[in-house]
Amino acid sequence: MKAYVVEKYGKDGLRAAQVPEPAVGDRDVLVRVHATSVNPLDRMVRDGEFKRLLNYKTPFVLGHDVAGVVTRVGPAVRGVEVGDEVYARPRDLRIGGFAEYIAIDQDDVAPKPASLTFQEAAAVPLVALAAWQILVDRAGVKPGQKVLVHAGAGGLGSTVVQLAKHLGATVAATASTAKQDLVRSLGADVVVDYTKEDFSKVLSGYDVALDSLGGENLEKSLTVLKPGGLAIGVTGPPDAAFAEQLGAPAFLGVAMKLLSRKVRKQAKALGVRYEFFFMRANGSQLRELGALYDKGELRPVIDRTFPFDRTLDAMAHVEQGRAKAGKVVVSIVPEDDLPRV
Repeated sequence: MKAYVVEKYGKDGLRAAQVPEPAVGDRDVLVRVHATSVNPLDRMVRDGEFKRLLNYKTPFVLGHDVAGVVTRVGPAVRGVEVGDEVYARPRDLRIGGFAEYIAIDQDDVAPKPASLTFQEAAAVPLVALAAWQILVDRAGVKPGQKVLVHAGAGGLGSTVVQLAKHLGATVAATASTAKQDLVRSLGADVVVDYTKEDFSKVLSGYDVALDSLGGENLEKSLTVLKPGGLAIGVTGPPDAAFAEQLGAPAFLGVAMKLLSRKVRKQAKALGVRYEFFFMRANGSQLRELGALYDKGELRPVIDRTFPFDRTLDAMAHVEQGRAKAGKVVVSIVPEDDLPRV
């Protein structure tokens, strides 16, 4: 089958290749991939940024999002059948969405939302799971609380804005001038144009801040939180809990703790908290999220769709910051490009 594999770590390490169809374990479902999407995490894994924690052996197939049709199931699989339309974010060390087929643990898949095309569904799993795990599992957002979302028009930000609003929060988001209307249409109550205003000068009293930029932006985010508020970073710096989540050796936990020492110290001085976030695969949460998409409470935001043979162009489009809003999708089964009637 055709796939895009990381032959070596680094910017030029991803290439098209013919690889064997994946083996199907007892608890696995084999999925014919109709569409996938590109995430910043794909670049980070390709470049080896997590190689001390996620021990991928090159060559390996890249890709963290999948939407497709089940073509085979393992003998221990229950509740998933051949012919089912599914979507998934395969668990770490078992990724491989940039391929014609992928074997996925049954616990990681969920029925594709009926209201979404395969391309739309492929834009959802990673960012939707991240939004749920940040807002519900980690922050426990309640109605009436205030949530700040940076890069509100991005793939993750656009999803977090919608889910936070669904949970009853008052939502502020940062976005460029051209993206103000989009972010408001997603549910943001306050939109700060970062090209004209410093968000830390106009916002205050927030319960949660989601930072996807790091550095000075993260440090400023701490200052807009109310006492006891929580800043969550998705680009770092990592903390000891991240190493523990991945089952890394103790010495790496110590290293992660040192990397986040500065920002944690700043947070403590302000009476707030900082935590690093790295999402995990969860098919049952995708079922709940799928229902929200089918009810119209959430909607995918797609910047552009590339054909499978232009996967490297899709990666470059994201990596070079050319995506205007939402996710970049790769269509693997061409007939799915036809408009839905």
